Parts: sequence; structure tokens; C-alpha cells
Amino acid sequence: MLDRVKNTSLYQPTQPGLVFPEIPEFDNFDDHRLHLKQRLVAACRAFALEGFDYGFAGHLTIRDPEHPELYWTNPMCVHFAQVKVSNLILADHKGRVVQGRHAINRAGFVLHAAVHEAHPDILAMCHAHTVYGTAFAALGRPLEPISQDAAAFFEDHVVIKDEAGQVAVEEKAGMAVCDWFKGVKAAIHQNHGLLTASRHSIEAAAFWFIALERCCRQQLLVEASGHKPVLVSPERSRYSREHVGSEYIGWLHFQPIYDHVAATQPDMFD
Repeated sequence: MLDRVKNTSLYQPTQPGLVFPEIPEFDNFDDHRLHLKQRLVAACRAFALEGFDYGFAGHLTIRDPEHPELYWTNPMCVHFAQVKVSNLILADHKGRVVQGRHAINRAGFVLHAAVHEAHPDILAMCHAHTVYGTAFAALGRPLEPISQDAAAFFEDHVVIKDEAGQVAVEEKAGMAVCDWFKGVKAAIHQNHGLLTASRHSIEAAAFWFIALERCCRQQLLVEASGHKPVLVSPERSRYSREHVGSEYIGWLHFQPIYDHVAATQPDMFD
């Protein structure tokens, strides 16, 4: 009889000795920081592969492990596909760049810094101007649980109507948005687009952003058919959210994405 391993997720193997991603642990800040920066870059590269670029719009952030009042982010006016470990910038909650040569995205600072400062538990955030997320955001309503994928966001995202459609370059705009991120991993900002936040990792924030964009696309496709979808029941939606919508599952989903990007785009480590 095989020994069985006790796990916290249904997706972790119970049979010992099998190859499976493990959350790393670090004994110093330098190693931890490099790990986070590499994953942040991989998330930017993944956004490029998904076609999430739109000029200079879009910003991803992760707190520094040693100085949590600071966060790493992608540089202003650098394409997602050209983000590297060497051109990331480190900024504070006032929008001041404390490390790096590039400028900071003003809208990214306003939104992300406000959320990071108001919610010390939030480690990472993602935002980009995507086609389907922006289109769905124009409807000003939440996703419906039309599938298991969409059920991962059931009662775990909000629709933000404050500052709807207005470019968020004033600090008060960020404060209006940050209050909505209590206890949820995603937000649909009306007339603007999608945002995700993670209390776990940049990997989770990035994957749930990719997933949310995909769910918005699916919802729009279903509605375009002219037929009313059959919804997953609230009880089953909550079950799915618990087992396939957790922070850990978001982290796990991102692991093959990271491995693919790291193998095919080694310049990301420059």
C-alpha cells in the first residue's frame, strides 16, 4: 500500500515522490526578492503573450519582502514583452522611484499604491486595458456563474462604479477604488477594465487576471448567442470557488506559464 500525503488542496498529489510544484521558502531577503522580481517579469511576459498590451497602459506590482512599504513594478513605456529583471523599478506609496532608471506609470501608482497602502495584506496587483474585460466593464455588472471557470469568481469580485471612465491620475481616485478590495481577489471597474489583487503571490494575481479576462470573453460570447445561459447554482458555485478559485490554485495555475516563459524567453532574466 502506498503512503499517502496529507494536503491542503485537492490538486496536490497524495502519492509521495511525484514531481509537483512546491511553494518555495527563503532564508534571506535577497533570494526572496530575486524570486519575486523574476515572477513579476514572467507575469508581464505572460500578459504580452495574451495580447494584453495597449501602449503604455497596464501595470503589475509586488511588495518588496524586506521593505513592504515599497513595491516592484514594470517600467513606464516599456512593452510587456520587453520587461526584464534589470529594468523593473521599485517605488514607494507616494509614487517616488527609489530604485531603477525608468519613470513610473502615474495611473498605476494612483491605483496600486492606494490599494497597497490601505490593505497591508495585499501583496500583488494586476491591471491592463484588455479587449473583453474593458467591454464587459462597460455593462457595469458582475460576472454570472455560467461555468466552473466563472464560478471561481462567485462572490469573490466586485463592480466598482466610483470614478467610472475617468482616467485615474488623481490620488483621490485611487482612494475611491481601494475601499472596494476588502476580501475579494478581483474587481471590474466600470467603463475602465479589470483589476486583480492577491494576498498570496504575484503569480496568483496574474493568473486570476488572465482567467477573469477569459471569463468576460465567455460571458460576452454567451450573451451574443441570444440564449439565456443556465447558471451554476450558488451552492455549487461556492464549492467550485473554494476548490478551484483559491489563491493557492491561482499560484499553481501560473507555474506552467512561468516554466514556458522562462524556457522560451531567457532574456527576461537579464
